Amino acid sequence: MIGYYVHHHGSGHLHRSTALAHALVAAGEEVTGLSSLPRPADWPGSWVDLPRDDEGGPPVAETAGGRLHWAPLGDEGLRARTAAVSSWIGAAAPRCVVVDVSVEVCLLVRLHGVPVVSVVLPGSRGDAAHLLGLEAADALVSMWPPEAHGMLRDVPDGVRARLRPLGALSRFPVAEPGSRRPGPRRVLVLSGTGGGDLDLARLRRAQAETPDWEWTVLSRTHGTWVDDPAPLLADADVVVTHAGQNALAEVASARTPAVVVPQDRPHEEQRTTASVLGAGGWPVLVEQTFPADGWAARLDAAARLDGGAWSRWCDGEAAGRFVAVVQETAGRWRVAS
Repeated sequence: MIGYYVHHHGSGHLHRSTALAHALVAAGEEVTGLSSLPRPADWPGSWVDLPRDDEGGPPVAETAGGRLHWAPLGDEGLRARTAAVSSWIGAAAPRCVVVDVSVEVCLLVRLHGVPVVSVVLPGSRGDAAHLLGLEAADALVSMWPPEAHGMLRDVPDGVRARLRPLGALSRFPVAEPGSRRPGPRRVLVLSGTGGGDLDLARLRRAQAETPDWEWTVLSRTHGTWVDDPAPLLADADVVVTHAGQNALAEVASARTPAVVVPQDRPHEEQRTTASVLGAGGWPVLVEQTFPADGWAARLDAAARLDGGAWSRWCDGEAAGRFVAVVQETAGRWRVAS
């Protein structure tokens, strides 16, 4: 049995975990998901519904003196949540647990004597809590390629040396050349699950400046929303996107050039990614905020970029490399016991 803990903020962790769980099952593993999110319809195994630990009112001493990120004293949800994880570990006796992402769950699993594969996010991760989790994990993986230098900041060389960059992981297969439908030039805007960072006034101005472009906005609050954006990604000439890992992976798998506008996230996650993209020769134009004007020239310049260069970011093989790390980690623990 392999466990997979899924962080409940946003949708990216869930999309990634589902794709990787399918890869594990295809390799002969049994997988159980653990999360406060509802079980996805296409999840290929069992699922443990975890109580929320962030609905108990104002938190008290939630960082444990700076050693943790979230462990509020007296929180009933937290107590029930950790008890549920412990109960499952006791009953299932997993060979390994993937944690995506939580320092506290990483430590909890490791304290049960179970090896942990931790998914590492971009950004500045040198705070005491992150370092504790990074050092306690038995294996560290990240969803960016080895060529993307500078994605993980402010950590010791020993942590960096243990990190296994697997390449971007998309839930969609890599697009075939020439898969775009004929028609007018198209731009697709990906605003994320919340859409709260989308500047509607500037978006409307951009659309007005580019009457020869056909715009589609994917947002739960300010546009349309589809569960499967793969056809829209494949048809787009340019994608305007935030710098979240899963959005970028899906743009890269579609081999579509992009205008990347990072959103503010903890630990400089998206701004770090955007900086690396802008300096690395990837098929992107990076803007620190959604530009107020100049969109006709910007889209023309982005459309001239070679989307095929995304192959270095997402080659379609990340899931296989992930499975190898999980099985290696689980096997090493089994031999040692």
